[in-house]
Amino acid sequence: MGNREDLLAGAKRCLYEKGYARTTARDIAAASGVVSLAAIGYHYGSKEALLNAALQQAMEEWGDDLGRILASEGDPGATPDERFEATWAAVIGSFATHRALWAIQFELIANIQKMPDMRGNLADTSRQARLALVELFGRLGSAENEEQAEKVGALYQVLLIGMAAQWLVDPETAPSGGDLIAALRAVAGTPE
Repeated sequence: MGNREDLLAGAKRCLYEKGYARTTARDIAAASGVVSLAAIGYHYGSKEALLNAALQQAMEEWGDDLGRILASEGDPGATPDERFEATWAAVIGSFATHRALWAIQFELIANIQKMPDMRGNLADTSRQARLALVELFGRLGSAENEEQAEKVGALYQVLLIGMAAQWLVDPETAPSGGDLIAALRAVAGTPE
């Protein structure tokens, strides 16, 4: 690996160990083994740009991991309800292995008013994230057009963020995939 890749790996390590706001350029340099602090500016422009790239890579890795789990555990004969429940069971399971990643997300949300660049970045990537969730969970229903895909993605995003928050606070009482499908049915007035 070169300095650029080393810095990215070091920044990701720092995100997991210290969080976004507490990570300094010196922390990243030490974690990456890159001696020069100027290398951060040279390769990424700023510490924040490097941390944003590291966070993006971490989220992509989470999505890739979850995608592999969903692909390997998918039952082609399952009903839509069974697929929904199994998918959310996999998502919930991913919180245990990616707990720090979700803690970082909530750290950023809590401090978003102090970080206008990050707020803009998150707003810009929100639509992409919604569509990526539709693709990732795509076997849960067919979004027939882009407008519908955005609405379905928004629902998945709300469920994901809410579930992550509940799981971080109290994983023992967070709802299961089955609880989610039962609640959606109750709200929609759809019988079981």
